[in-house]
Amino acid sequence: MTDDDTVGDEDVEQDTAGRYGPFAYLSAPNASLYRRVMRVLMSEKERFTVHMRSDAVYVALQSDGGGTVSEAAVSETAVAEALERLAQPSWGNLLAFADSSRVTALEDFYRRRMLYQLSREGEAAERALAQYDAALGTRGALQSVALEDIVVLLTQLRNTIVQRADGHPIDTAATHQALRTLHDRFSELAENAVAFMGSVQRTIDLHDADVEAFLAYKEQLIEYLERFIRDLLTRGATIAAMLLEIPDDGVVALAEIAAEREAADAAPGEKEHAFDVTRDRWVAQWTGLEGWFITAPQRESEAKLLRARARAAVPALLAVVRALHDNAGGRTDRTQDFLALASWFARLPSDGDRHRLWRSAFGLAPVRHLSVTAETEEAWDSVSLGSSTPWRDAPPLKLSPQLRRTGTYERRGKPAQVTDRTAAKAMLAAEAEAEAAQTGAARRRILTDGPRSLSAFGELDPEAFRLFLGLLGDALASMGPRASTSTVHTSDGELRVTLRRIDDAPPMALVTVDGVLTGPDHIVDIAPTSGGGAR
Repeated sequence: MTDDDTVGDEDVEQDTAGRYGPFAYLSAPNASLYRRVMRVLMSEKERFTVHMRSDAVYVALQSDGGGTVSEAAVSETAVAEALERLAQPSWGNLLAFADSSRVTALEDFYRRRMLYQLSREGEAAERALAQYDAALGTRGALQSVALEDIVVLLTQLRNTIVQRADGHPIDTAATHQALRTLHDRFSELAENAVAFMGSVQRTIDLHDADVEAFLAYKEQLIEYLERFIRDLLTRGATIAAMLLEIPDDGVVALAEIAAEREAADAAPGEKEHAFDVTRDRWVAQWTGLEGWFITAPQRESEAKLLRARARAAVPALLAVVRALHDNAGGRTDRTQDFLALASWFARLPSDGDRHRLWRSAFGLAPVRHLSVTAETEEAWDSVSLGSSTPWRDAPPLKLSPQLRRTGTYERRGKPAQVTDRTAAKAMLAAEAEAEAAQTGAARRRILTDGPRSLSAFGELDPEAFRLFLGLLGDALASMGPRASTSTVHTSDGELRVTLRRIDDAPPMALVTVDGVLTGPDHIVDIAPTSGGGAR
């Protein structure tokens, strides 16, 4: 350790004074050495070695390898100074005791020989850091086996309640052990599911960080998600049914059995208090288990939310793969161009600016400089032309020989007047306003005011049914054959349509003036988007 290290350590000591002193070494200049020393002492304590000398710690550090080459190369003096620093009261990670067991001469009394032991605070801090490292390193998992174990344990507890109700003796030790195992398996299931779905979301959001690795395991990941969804759907329903079969007094009885066995080890005078606290804790944990698997009217169960989130992750992963393939193939997509243009329109302050941007972007300006001869206009009026008329059957466009020869044509005399199209524009505006009003009325008629089944829709007029059928087709196409839910928006972004498949849905029929539409029933929710509306 150098003088600079000592000064830095003193600054850290002032900043971290108090009950969190054992964490102070993490921000000290020699934090890596302190961390290795603490891990060595923690490892030796797990082998029931209470005290260690400085030379023993040094030998252990030489064999641990360190994080890097520079960490592995540490001197015995540096280890002794690190132990002494960790044992100072300002940090309090270690306890130091004078070592007189190896004194063989008078001069040995004048040498500083110490035995070092982990303090309670230092051990607690080290365990917290180990838990922190483990939490960062885990990716979680979707544990289908845990679901099966929960079914087995609930079956055992349900049989225990039945035996108790019939007056038969029960094995309290086995019941307590089943409750503890149920709590542990459920906690692992919930925590690992949260961690795994978080890692999946990070994989979706940061897929371009390692494209090859993502493409290599995406099929296994999708298969893994689908298998867990299937298991959660079947076993989750079984667990929910078993939890509903266990009465409240049976839950209290199980909690009292567990509380009585755990309170038996309580200190004298605290047994009754420990019994009440432990019983309430077990009842609360059982309530959390029910909330995870059973859906209530005011909220959906955690298992159902997890199943929906896992299902949504599958199409999201497929969309990422499709985007990666499109980027790798150099596919040109104008979607981003139109989105950028839409954002420019939204930021402009006035309609005049938007019109100028429109003309600049698309170049749709009047072509007053082009004109045809009177003979051409008469030929167009004499025949009925449509969009499907071939060019060879249409009257020819006659050009002036001067225009063909010189490329310019100046008509002598008074210039032709610009046609006044005010009446035509007013007619088109009136038609557009009428169509918009008709479409807005149709949109208001199909709003659901919350999720509802297709079979709940009454008879729809042709305009509303045409709009409804288009939205339903877009939602079904987005859902695909495997997904159970999909959300789409109209082209103007004003309506949001959420469609959810019903398992084993009965057939439904929609009555219209043009006929009857039949098919499997679905849950549909048609609502205005945030900030929009069915105008």
